[in-house]
Amino acid sequence: MEYALDASAILTGRQFAGELVSTPRITGEVRRKGLTSAEESFLERVRVFAPSPEAAVRVAAVARSTGDDARLSPADAELLALALERGCVLVTDDYSIQNVATVLGVRYEPVLELGIREVRRWHRRCTGCGRYFDEPVAECPVCGSAVKTTRRPPP
Repeated sequence: MEYALDASAILTGRQFAGELVSTPRITGEVRRKGLTSAEESFLERVRVFAPSPEAAVRVAAVARSTGDDARLSPADAELLALALERGCVLVTDDYSIQNVATVLGVRYEPVLELGIREVRRWHRRCTGCGRYFDEPVAECPVCGSAVKTTRRPPP
C-alpha cells in the first residue's frame, strides 16, 4: 500500500507498512520547521513527487464545488492531486483535505483525530449585508464588511 503523507503525518513519526510519498511543498514545509534526527531519518523514507497538472485541475474544481478552495493551501491541493493521481491512501488530520478527498473518492486515514463524519459544503457570506459570493473575497464590495466562510445548508 502507498501512503501520501501531509506534514502532520510526517512530523508525528507514525510508522506505516508500505511506500511513503509526499510532494515538494509538503516536504519543504516540514524541513523549514527544523527536524530532529529521528524526523530527518523518517523523511528520508518518503519519496517526493509532483502531481500532474490534470490532477491539480480536478482537485481545484472539486474544492471550488465544496467551497474548500479558500481553506486549502497550495501544499494541501498539491497533496490531494498526488493522492488522486497515484491512488494512494492520504494521511491527514486536515478536515478540508478530508472533505475534498471524500468527494474525489480518495481514501484517507486520519493521523491523530477522528476524521470527518460527513461531507460539508461551504459558501462565502458577508457578515454585514448577508450577500453570498462565489469567489473568495475578504471584504464585501457592497458594504465593506468581512466575508466569512459558512456552512451551506443542506439542499
